[in-house]
Amino acid sequence: MLPFSHDAFVAVFAAYNRIFWPAEMAAFMLAPLLVALVLWPSRARSRALLALLALQWLFTGIVYLGLFLAKLSPAGYVFAGLFAAEGLLLLGEAVRGGGPLFAPRGGLSGILGAGLLVYAGFLYPLIGRLLGPGYPAVPAFGITPCPLVLFTLGLFLLTAGRVGAHLLAVPLLWTLVGGSAAFLLAIPQDWVLLASGPAMIAALASRRGASGVTSGRGVRPGRRRSAFGRLHASEP
Repeated sequence: MLPFSHDAFVAVFAAYNRIFWPAEMAAFMLAPLLVALVLWPSRARSRALLALLALQWLFTGIVYLGLFLAKLSPAGYVFAGLFAAEGLLLLGEAVRGGGPLFAPRGGLSGILGAGLLVYAGFLYPLIGRLLGPGYPAVPAFGITPCPLVLFTLGLFLLTAGRVGAHLLAVPLLWTLVGGSAAFLLAIPQDWVLLASGPAMIAALASRRGASGVTSGRGVRPGRRRSAFGRLHASEP
């Protein structure tokens, strides 16, 4: 059992969205730019993507989870810390320049990654408005946890080379936390979270050669570029 009701939960979204609707509009406007950075891959564009994604994780963690959800449950502070930590990790990779190289892919990773981007950016808000209580009492794209996690996982699947496990830990954990809470709180657009975690792991495990998940900080940029060429040659 959760320490709050469905009505109390969606009331938090309503209060949050009424104040920060400009941030949601900015997140929607940012989404096509992030996709464009994937479609025209380079190390510089990947660093820019990581930095922009980091801002969304930091904002969601500090503002939504730390200042709004925490009013319903002290667990909000824990989740705020996790999201802020993920944001700092993403920002660190952007500054360091050794993070994932985002690029179009074929195969299972490419299909699932593109599907998650479309779902998080378009279908997710549509389902919330059609099957939920309606705006503003719904999770906002890019500035609330569940759609942000789905969009992030989609981006991570569209990478050449390896994605560090340190970057995947919090998003994958949230697929369990948010997915299970979605059933208890009757948030239908979040139900896909429970399936997205195992699907993500399966897609990364299916990668051949230099692709997949590593427990370290990834591979050197030069190796990523060579791996990218092999991926396009070997994947359907």
